[in-house]
Amino acid sequence: MMVYARLLLTAFIWGGTFVAGRMLAGSAEPFAAGFWRFLMASVCLLWLVHTRQGGLPPLDRRGWMGVFLLGATGIFAYNAFFFTGLQTVPAGRAAVIVAMNPIFIALLAALFFGEGLSRLKMLGIVLSVAGAATAISRGDFVALFSTAISWGDAAIFGCVASWVAYSLLGKRMMRNLTPLAAVTYSCLVGTALLLPCALAEGMLAHVGEYPLQTWLAFAYLGVLGTVAGFTWFYEGVKALGASKAGVFINFVPITAIISGWLLLDERISISLLAGGMLVVSGVIITNRG
Repeated sequence: MMVYARLLLTAFIWGGTFVAGRMLAGSAEPFAAGFWRFLMASVCLLWLVHTRQGGLPPLDRRGWMGVFLLGATGIFAYNAFFFTGLQTVPAGRAAVIVAMNPIFIALLAALFFGEGLSRLKMLGIVLSVAGAATAISRGDFVALFSTAISWGDAAIFGCVASWVAYSLLGKRMMRNLTPLAAVTYSCLVGTALLLPCALAEGMLAHVGEYPLQTWLAFAYLGVLGTVAGFTWFYEGVKALGASKAGVFINFVPITAIISGWLLLDERISISLLAGGMLVVSGVIITNRG
């Protein structure tokens, strides 16, 4: 019972990361937000991997190349796009777009690695794409094709591309590392890559001006969104299996929409709800196919 409760709580926490990222839009630059998030996460993960596994395992040259690519895609690029997009995109809509991650992973795994793509999976992909289009266009599909996509929405799609690359690279390159070790190494590399960009944004000049709410948002994203969420999710995978644990991820866009409404006064439109339901349905169908 505790496993299910933690998985559900993980979905709520991950939904809340979009709200926390949106809250940071007015007080921290994108790279600075990413740096503080993963500096906090890295410290906690180093303690966790030391406690549970006795420390990080040594890496050979191929291993270092692997963790560099994972850190560059899943941490550096993802968070640069994430915090840039949330400067202008509502938390709920961003979460609906990012919920398409499994769809593109399935599509590109079939394209590049020869993994099966059944008719059921194709149906799921079509539903999810339709859902994202509904959310982005606010139900006006003519406008979607007659006007350019906003920079904010494009950045959130950059999140999707970054996470797909991270996931596919992880499948191939991190077979000799535990999930905890792989994520810890990725966070360390990503934090190091984010630092010079954060300094170039003027982070040191502004760090003394951050209000308490900003530091709490950093802590939420780093400690809860990264460390606790990761730990509880993989405990769920270990106890229930990947397919059963993965079902709970479908609650993330729903919790993001609700949290955005409660905490940020974001409007819940019919098109956003319909788009979210289509994306979630598509992901469920794709995973079953």
